[in-house]
Amino acid sequence: MPIAEASAPIDVPRGLAGVVVTETRLGDVRGREGFYHYRQYSAVELAGSRTFEDVWHLMFEGFLPDADQRAAFTARTTALRHLPEAVRDALPGIARACALSGPLAGLRTALSLLGASVGFRPLYDIDAGRRREDALTAAAAVPTLLTALHRIAQGLDPVEPREDLPYAANYLYMLTGQEPDPARVRAIERYLISTIDHGFNASTFTARVITSTGADLAACLAGAVGALSGPLHGGAPSRALDTLDAIGTPDRIDDWIRERVLAGERIMGFGHPVYRTEDPRSRMLREIAQDFGGPLVDFAVQVEERVEAILAELKPGRELHTNVEFYAGVVMELCGLPREMFTPTFCAARVVGWSANILEQAEDSKIIRPAARYVGPPPPQPVPAPELRTAARAGEGGGPAGE
Repeated sequence: MPIAEASAPIDVPRGLAGVVVTETRLGDVRGREGFYHYRQYSAVELAGSRTFEDVWHLMFEGFLPDADQRAAFTARTTALRHLPEAVRDALPGIARACALSGPLAGLRTALSLLGASVGFRPLYDIDAGRRREDALTAAAAVPTLLTALHRIAQGLDPVEPREDLPYAANYLYMLTGQEPDPARVRAIERYLISTIDHGFNASTFTARVITSTGADLAACLAGAVGALSGPLHGGAPSRALDTLDAIGTPDRIDDWIRERVLAGERIMGFGHPVYRTEDPRSRMLREIAQDFGGPLVDFAVQVEERVEAILAELKPGRELHTNVEFYAGVVMELCGLPREMFTPTFCAARVVGWSANILEQAEDSKIIRPAARYVGPPPPQPVPAPELRTAARAGEGGGPAGE
């Protein structure tokens, strides 16, 4: 049923928590159940049994592909991994300029350049077929851009994409320059699938707001990347792993956590604005990590157990569990990804979800334009006359006025 437009401003919760702003066919997050889905399928089940290309096809086309459809879609998207010459030539300068900020900062610039180079036009001015082609072009190019920017910043040459490798394997290959280990490829692929979409999170909503203006696809994605870069959104996987490093040993867990909780600090990797039970992505990633095993995994499990116990003691009545970032950092560390590439790897998956949301939002010509409640000094007040300089002050610093 269509959502009625408000005829007058209404007050809503801070951060728009729980406010329904539109309808979507792409999926949903049911936080109280600890469940989320892409279209009609459990996202976690898809991550366990399908390929990244299958789920990309599902998000764009609305259904899971058969073997022939998968082959055709894969051939189409792998051909789009290669960058235009103008973009490749500009990457060293972008990487140098963003050396201190990292690949996500460079990606915003590179996406804008990609859009200009291949002729992205305002979504408002093009049909659904052209929008889809632009979305495929941008999404396929993002892993190439991210890995190239990272390698250049490390003083290494970019690695050209390979069309014979699936999405996740090609991503790891471009990042390291080496044939990736199949177990690590599958672990990263499951992580990528599980983070393609997640309701109207901050970056997805940002992409849809920009889309509602009719802007081109590169502009929509650049805005989404900016939102993702924030530590309260996608910037937490490496910070969660930094927490493990700061604690160091099991005997320090309780004191370290208590000190920070009592000081009002946030424990990165715990708590979620939607889930009121265990994050299903965290549960899946914990299982992946435990399949690898080792001291890091054992320590992470210990920290998780103690943090949840201490939070339950000090913040009774609140459901605070690990979120996707906690074990995502552990899995990416085990797979050999550098920490500065944790959030960019998240971005390499989420770009598919953003693009699907952009395509859906572009079907609606209504601009997203909420209101704010003004709480400043009461208007209107008289505008003060400008202060005039006196003759004496005008002559300060020189001889007598008029000489």
